[in-house]
Amino acid sequence: MNVLSQPDGNWQAKIRQRFLKAAEQLLRRFEGLIESHSLVGNTPFIEAQSFPWVKQLEHNWPTIAQELDDILQYQDELPNFQDLSPDQYRLTQDDRWKTFFFYAFGVKAAQNCARCPQTSQLIESIPGMKTAFFSILLPQKHIPEHCGVFKGVVRYHLALKVPQPETQCRLRVADQIRHWQQGQGLIFDDRFPHEVWNDSDEVRVVLIIDVVRPLQFPVSLLNQTLIRLISWSPFVQDAKKLQNQWEKRLGAIMKSH
Repeated sequence: MNVLSQPDGNWQAKIRQRFLKAAEQLLRRFEGLIESHSLVGNTPFIEAQSFPWVKQLEHNWPTIAQELDDILQYQDELPNFQDLSPDQYRLTQDDRWKTFFFYAFGVKAAQNCARCPQTSQLIESIPGMKTAFFSILLPQKHIPEHCGVFKGVVRYHLALKVPQPETQCRLRVADQIRHWQQGQGLIFDDRFPHEVWNDSDEVRVVLIIDVVRPLQFPVSLLNQTLIRLISWSPFVQDAKKLQNQWEKRLGAIMKSH
């Protein structure tokens, strides 16, 4: 049976997979160019001083944590990571990785931003910010090794809730392991293989932010174009539709309380 004669669901799935495969091949072709023109190196972890906005964000971490506490009252009602991105079912299938998105590849989750106005204001002041969300790991959750979508962004973690002792939670990027410290951040290249553990009996929360990787001109322009194309992809647009549904659902629950 050829693709065109398959039922609609199968046909759409085939088209989606072909698109994603072609897009991934395109991104991989440009990775060498990005590596050779990176202004922040190509190591697993990146020094925070390369990003001036980090100091202001970490100074305001108590404000962010306070708004997070309001959201965590509805922790059980928050979407799991795979609820927003079904492509990630290979990575996680349980209910122990909750999310609260503000932005995803430049696409704004307006209702969520309105629920955390001060956090949103801080996030939106960050140059080159593309993705931002609360990543909530429930007790005994392990996220297996995986790689990020694109080397044209780098990832920042601001630790908001860290079970004690800190060694119970860890992040491995390539062959390096780090532990979060409350109110402090880590920056890394998530194209390196990485995995996460919360071996405690408490919840661990970080604010994840992806920002555009500083690059030499004119590769920086090419990078911006590729990021824009990613934002138009089914990978992001399908997640946007699911996010809108979850935002409405959460809003209804909040109103009923």
